[in-house]
Amino acid sequence: MTSVKMFREESIEDVIDGSEPGEYNKYSYERIESISKFLLDRTKQRPEIGIICGTGMGGLADMLEDKEIFPYKDIPDFPVSTVPGHSGRLVFGNLNGKSIICMQGRFHVYEGYSVWKCAMPVRVMKLIGVKTLIVTNAAGGLNRNFTVGDIMFIKDHINFPGFGGDNPLRGRNDDRWGPRFPPMSNAYDLGLRQLARTVAKELNLEKYLQEGVYCMLGGPSYETVSEMMALTLLGADAVGMSTAHEVIAARHCGIRVFGMSLITNICVMEHDSEKPLANHEEVMETGNRRRKDLEKLVTGIIMKLDTV
Repeated sequence: MTSVKMFREESIEDVIDGSEPGEYNKYSYERIESISKFLLDRTKQRPEIGIICGTGMGGLADMLEDKEIFPYKDIPDFPVSTVPGHSGRLVFGNLNGKSIICMQGRFHVYEGYSVWKCAMPVRVMKLIGVKTLIVTNAAGGLNRNFTVGDIMFIKDHINFPGFGGDNPLRGRNDDRWGPRFPPMSNAYDLGLRQLARTVAKELNLEKYLQEGVYCMLGGPSYETVSEMMALTLLGADAVGMSTAHEVIAARHCGIRVFGMSLITNICVMEHDSEKPLANHEEVMETGNRRRKDLEKLVTGIIMKLDTV
């Protein structure tokens, strides 16, 4: 009888971490607690609101007053950002009298990080005291009614990596975070979306507003025409490479979420088209162009959070 030698392939992150391949959620509750303690011991801020800045939207952190800045590289056990447009800093500060923590740069699976590690900072926020999370991203518009520069309030997401079992909650569950099987049918808070729409109306931004479904893919390559056509059949209105795993982690530990996408390019949906294709520079340029509107919108939402 022929014997078959079983083996497991090490991932890049297994090599980086020096940990056993095949493990998930290597950061225990206590390990994440130590990260949050490191930060709390070094800041006077006690934020209840968190913001995650998408590509080209790091200016949201610049709005804060009395800033205390922690580069990711100086935080024990914290990943580092490797993508242009992501400064790689945790910024604590005040906005209209409210204490905020802002991720000026997020992490992506295409950088070589596991999905659970990309979502880990959300759990740090939870232990710091965050109760409401605002997630932003740059996304490609799949919906034919969208135009570049639109702001899409996210009403739901399609977590494509999760279809293959790559979920940030994969592994042994720690009930201190939340239940083993958390529901995601209300992942994006309806009250917060309604508040955001009211604020946008007051700011005369209604003409730029959309609401839709965000689809997360792994990246870093942009989607083929056939892939984008398939996503529209599934009900996606915009596509990107982030956010869903962060929202899953947030909802698992009881943080309410508001999400919005800045539509930075319109996806080319015809084979052999001569239309210009998506590129990172276009994403950055659109983010810079709509920066002030996004800052006003986020500020208005935060000012009125106590009403919902």
